[in-house]
Amino acid sequence: MIHQRLKDNANKVVVPELSGRRRFILACFMLAMCGLIWRAVDLQVLNNSFLQNRGDAVHLSNIKIPAYRGQILDRDGHALAISAPVSSVWVNPQEFDANGQGKKLASMLELGQKALTKKTDKTSGRRFVYLRRHMDPQLAERIEDLGVVGVYAQKEYRRFYPDGEVAAHVVGFTNVDGEGQEGLELAYESRLQGVSGVEQVLRDGKRRMVKHVESVREPVPGKDVKLSIDRRLQYLAYRELKAAVAQQKAKSGSLVLMNPLTGEILAAANQPAFNPNERSKLTASRVRNRAFVDVFEPGSIMKPFTVAAGMMSGLFDTSTIIDTTPGYMKVGRSQVRDHRNYGKVDLATLLLKSSNVGSSKIALGIPPEGMWGLLNRLGFGAKTGIDFPGEAKGKLVGFERWRPIERATLSFGYGLSSSVLQVAQAYSVLANNGVLMPATLLSDGVSEAERVIPVEISKSIRHMLQGVVSKVGTAPRAKIQGYTVAGKTGTVKKAVAGGYSDDKYLGLFAGMAPAKNPKLVMVVMIDEPSAGDYYGGLVAAPTFSRVMAGALRLMNVAPDNVEEPVTLVAFNQRGAQ
Repeated sequence: MIHQRLKDNANKVVVPELSGRRRFILACFMLAMCGLIWRAVDLQVLNNSFLQNRGDAVHLSNIKIPAYRGQILDRDGHALAISAPVSSVWVNPQEFDANGQGKKLASMLELGQKALTKKTDKTSGRRFVYLRRHMDPQLAERIEDLGVVGVYAQKEYRRFYPDGEVAAHVVGFTNVDGEGQEGLELAYESRLQGVSGVEQVLRDGKRRMVKHVESVREPVPGKDVKLSIDRRLQYLAYRELKAAVAQQKAKSGSLVLMNPLTGEILAAANQPAFNPNERSKLTASRVRNRAFVDVFEPGSIMKPFTVAAGMMSGLFDTSTIIDTTPGYMKVGRSQVRDHRNYGKVDLATLLLKSSNVGSSKIALGIPPEGMWGLLNRLGFGAKTGIDFPGEAKGKLVGFERWRPIERATLSFGYGLSSSVLQVAQAYSVLANNGVLMPATLLSDGVSEAERVIPVEISKSIRHMLQGVVSKVGTAPRAKIQGYTVAGKTGTVKKAVAGGYSDDKYLGLFAGMAPAKNPKLVMVVMIDEPSAGDYYGGLVAAPTFSRVMAGALRLMNVAPDNVEEPVTLVAFNQRGAQ
């Protein structure tokens, strides 16, 4: 019986404690499963934006779309500065993984293996390093196709200057990032640069761009800048000035050509020049636009304005005779000298012979405020307003501080400083019958005319200056066949420590044509000619003649001196007749 009871107890399989535990565990699993199902429905159906945003963060990214930089054009619409699409390749060293493509990558980038290793060094901590800038977009695309992790390509623009050296000093240049550094590229940076755009793209697991998704912001191209510069005249000025500086073995040279009726600068050349397409070879001495930013004592080319001031005072006129005997005069403790004794001269002869004594007597014979007032209204001692970076304003001391000797030397161009551009603007007043049209580099520049010199006095001085270009004047080599020319020479001793140099000169010529009704004004300056000659009439006047003759014909200006017989003049290598 006992055995039977034990057998019956063995057949009982239900254990209440174990059955309850199972049900509890099963319930937990069911609840967890329901929670997971609900979460999946919530994330994928009801509120899927979270995962979508997380996915986009991994695969979508915004890239910068560079804006096209505006062009710089000459007055006829010819491009002086343009931008072309290029690509740049960069690397994130922290992601970089050559994966066997390192040698090929270095070869396509034209980098040595050591250079590539240095740029991709993970220990540097850098996350952005350019491997190569401004390369062929097709080559950059092939590099991307290598699939090297951490290597990317981006679109950019590179600035090109079709005329190279010819207009470099005016146009200036940009840096590798397309930002203006010199010249008008810098002056009109905000106008030229434009606004970059933003585009959203889809990338794969290796961060390679797979698809363009949408444009977030379209790039806004920069605005073009149209200059008053005439490309043909600019080349002519550049060519002749370069030849003159080489022929005279000069340190440098500058030239400015203007339209006196509008104030437009048609050409501005300097030597030595530079090629803005080759940034690696740029030096400060070559980049500087000497015609606009350098100042010097202008010398005898200021004498026409001394004569104008004398005539405007009412104390001198065309019939006035000035005694320059014996060819020098004492002013205080100093002495003013002429090259020789010119005796008694009228105003025309004073300019023709360039008498320092005669001009000093005019300056000392009129109120100093009259002389200062004219020079000030002509623009000396102030910027012209062309908005060129670093433009010089020169120096014109207030007349209250003038001593007699300073009044005398100022009359023949010592004791003040000016740029070539300022002199050109002042001569434009004489050419424009006494009206000043402020200089401008823009074809659409707006200038306000200002009467500075009476009409008849301007015409009288122009007539006097024609004698300077005659056979008996100081600049017969400024003559142009078929046209009347009016102008003035200047030969200036350069200032050095302790005084003035005896062997360093500036040779200048400032003039206009046709003299009877001027359409063009030009100033030429040759700095430290060392080939033998140094007088302005010998080193600067011939360049004026060649450039002005070509400019008048290119601009279809009719000859006004056709009755003069045609003669052929031969010049030797030094420019002497």
